[in-house]
Amino acid sequence: MNRLLPVSSPAPASDDTPNHDGPGRKPTIVREDLIAAALRLIGPHRSVSTLSLREVAREAGIAPNSFYRQFHDMDELAVALIDLAGESLRRIVGDARKRAVSGRSIVRGSLETFMERLRADDKLLHVMLREGTVGSDAFKRAVDRQLLFFEEELRADLVRIAAAQGIAFHEPGLVARAITRLVFAMGGTALDLPPERDAALVDDLSHMIRMLLRGAHAMGRKHARDA
Repeated sequence: MNRLLPVSSPAPASDDTPNHDGPGRKPTIVREDLIAAALRLIGPHRSVSTLSLREVAREAGIAPNSFYRQFHDMDELAVALIDLAGESLRRIVGDARKRAVSGRSIVRGSLETFMERLRADDKLLHVMLREGTVGSDAFKRAVDRQLLFFEEELRADLVRIAAAQGIAFHEPGLVARAITRLVFAMGGTALDLPPERDAALVDDLSHMIRMLLRGAHAMGRKHARDA
């Protein structure tokens, strides 16, 4: 007579076990899935710093415990978002600078590109602009790190333009810092303004930056004469 094999009872499902039959649950997930989920949840009136881990996990279709396989906490996720935003914007603005043929067009072209991305509902850029003022200390350090990258690239541009035109900028690193911080501060303001104000804002920013550049040039000439 055939012996009946014992039937094992299914192990109880834990919070970390994906529910293949449940709606929205995914058997596997990567960091990019969680980043995409966080981006879907934030908006003009919702900062990433207000998101909870459970909200992001639910949006991504995973159990909350699975979140920790990719990020230690929400701060680490937010920093990853800020780093992605900085890389993306530097690439876009870098392309705008390469297409420019003069110092003036570099300024205006970069500003117009910046505003275009802001109005294109670029949530990564929105994260950078908002988290630098309302996020945790970890968020603010991440934003500051990205701004330092922009400053260094702009400083190199100023030195290159000065050499090509046979002029001298006083403290190009300080000038680059002033311009970068000005643009990002105005960008944060622009988020709360209607798009119809963009052209005037770009005009104002272009004028402010030219004033900074002319002042740095004048100070460079003076230091050269006094040396």
